[in-house]
Amino acid sequence: MLKEVNCPACRRLAPWQGNPHRPFCSERCRMHDLGNWASEGYRIAGDPAEPPLAEDDDRDDDTE
Repeated sequence: MLKEVNCPACRRLAPWQGNPHRPFCSERCRMHDLGNWASEGYRIAGDPAEPPLAEDDDRDDDTE
């Protein structure tokens, strides 16, 4: 019996063994998921790694 898993993108059953797109059912679902990551559609909860710089912090000159 072949193992089948639900595709994380569309939830259809997809074969695990012999599937070059696993855990996805197709290249379309795999690329859709990659696009969501690239466009920041998915985010990991938590504080930002680095606080954003204020406009005044970008200058290195001491002329005030």
